[in-house]
Amino acid sequence: MFLPLLIGALMIGAIYGLMGLACSLIYRASALMSFAQGEFLMMGAFLGLILFRDNRVPYPITLLIVIVTMLLVGFLMERFIIRTILNKGGRAIQIVLATIGLSILLQNLAVIFFYSDAQMFPPILNVHYIDFGLVRIAPESIMGAGMAIVFMILLQFFMTKTKTGTSMRAAAQVPEAASVCGINVSFTKGLTWGISTMLTAMAGLMIGPVYGVQAGMGYTIGLKGFAAAVIGGYGNMLGAVIGGFLMGFIETMAAGYIRSDMKDFVSFSILIVFLLIKPTGIFNAKIIEQ
Repeated sequence: MFLPLLIGALMIGAIYGLMGLACSLIYRASALMSFAQGEFLMMGAFLGLILFRDNRVPYPITLLIVIVTMLLVGFLMERFIIRTILNKGGRAIQIVLATIGLSILLQNLAVIFFYSDAQMFPPILNVHYIDFGLVRIAPESIMGAGMAIVFMILLQFFMTKTKTGTSMRAAAQVPEAASVCGINVSFTKGLTWGISTMLTAMAGLMIGPVYGVQAGMGYTIGLKGFAAAVIGGYGNMLGAVIGGFLMGFIETMAAGYIRSDMKDFVSFSILIVFLLIKPTGIFNAKIIEQ
């Protein structure tokens, strides 16, 4: 029983880690919070479903289309919604309210234009199960965990080893100095929101084949991704990953060895405990500020 639980914990922990990374990226770039990330996860899952199942687009091409589309969606959202509100004197609380409104809007649009009931992906791979002795595990679970970890590694490489990533970090830390050095701060902020949106969409494309796709699928996952970022130290990317895997492991083991309906209770209990004992998260506020 432990092995399938461990695979499930790795997958859902990687999903939470991606969601937490998305939240941390936005915060590092603009000191803002977005509560529409769960719905972008849902959009990525629906877009993948329509391309892969309904239009028979090969999965690698589906993956590429979702990446490009959601990157553009996030960039345009920052340019025409977030920036417009800020330019008109809006503050962080107005951005929070706007993203909450956007999340509700996207959920309702999904019901109206797509499907109101849960939809299932067809098998991505020709293999239905992978046998580990007496245990059978769906290959999509292993693939989802692997893809999520690969995206985390690629993001870390992009942010630390490329000129664009370095420019994004510089613009997030000291925008005025970065602008003086010739960095397009406006573009880097939009790109950061785009990457954040793309990461959440990838999470949806990975979790959809395992749990199905429906309009409300991103709500709880989005909150847990936010919680993972808080547990790790809000704004710290490594912390978001660690927080995601920690939450995924504890809630999966609780569901497997205690009761299956304990997952949400355990996850948000962990969040409350961290807020009471160490509100700055695993990586404290001093590290976040650096």
